[in-house]
Amino acid sequence: MLKIAFYDTKPYDREWFEKKEHNGIEFRYYEHRLDSDTADFARNCDGVCAFVNDTIDKEVIDRLYDIGIRLIALRCAGYNNVDFKAAYQKISVVRVPGYSPYAVAEHAMGLLLCLNRKIHKAYFRTRDFNFSLNGLTGFDLHDKTAGVIGTGKIGQVFISICNGFGMNVIAYDPYPAKNSGITYVSKDELFKRSDIISLHCPLTDETKHIINKESLNKMKDGVYIINTSRGSLIESEDLYEAIKSGRVGAAGLDVYEEEADLFFEDMSNCIIKDDVLKLFLSLPNVLITSHQAFLTAEALSNIAGCTIDNINAYFSGEALENEICYNCLPGERHGKCRKKEKGRCF
Repeated sequence: MLKIAFYDTKPYDREWFEKKEHNGIEFRYYEHRLDSDTADFARNCDGVCAFVNDTIDKEVIDRLYDIGIRLIALRCAGYNNVDFKAAYQKISVVRVPGYSPYAVAEHAMGLLLCLNRKIHKAYFRTRDFNFSLNGLTGFDLHDKTAGVIGTGKIGQVFISICNGFGMNVIAYDPYPAKNSGITYVSKDELFKRSDIISLHCPLTDETKHIINKESLNKMKDGVYIINTSRGSLIESEDLYEAIKSGRVGAAGLDVYEEEADLFFEDMSNCIIKDDVLKLFLSLPNVLITSHQAFLTAEALSNIAGCTIDNINAYFSGEALENEICYNCLPGERHGKCRKKEKGRCF
């Protein structure tokens, strides 16, 4: 019986993993996140299952390796929280690359629609029997230009949704999708032309703070910014200043740069010490959701199924289609791994 230490467990995680057939695997569920203080929870286990806000740095990897862990199964697509250089040749890392691009793309459009048509404001007004329309004016999405940064599976679904609204779509991606029919432009052109900018790219050294003071100054006055990818794609203080000045008309954020100790938890009885987040929450044209874009029944089912398949493939000696390593990472120095012997990175 394989024993897997399952970190940062939420009720919906356990519900969907327990629904799946996982004979031969015993999940040991822990509410704590994986970090240097909790790594030893995995002692006497065969592997760990981790999530997007777990800390998987060199110290944690070394501790896991020392207690015999050879597999980290991420139940998410993102992996910027993993020190792949430290893990290389020690611990294999697998992920869930495509649990539901529709879930995330649809949530991004939901944020845009809600902000534009002031649905969040109207909801609270009508509950107080205030049926005034003052201050609720939006604009037609039809014929507006949507700039999409990142054209992987989620970005392409978002583009399809935008096309359905009759929007003009331009995109930036250093690795353009072949034969996609997508109109690619430079970053600068996208910043200058877009009425709405939606982020659908991974967090890398090249994309960190892709939205910052410099790029914001190139944008149209009143631009809407949507982020359902990673919080650190945006320099938060720069965005706040741009909203305050009117350069940015609205922002829909499902992720936040300093979310790790806040999101996924009930903080309603706590004093929030993050002043930038509090400022964002005080603004009428900022809508924040707590990293829930992935949260659909279909996505949760796919996450559980793919994670279990990844674990079984590793321990049965099969090729690891969803493995990623230091040499797999995109960039000039990486992207060279070809899954060597037996379809594995090492």
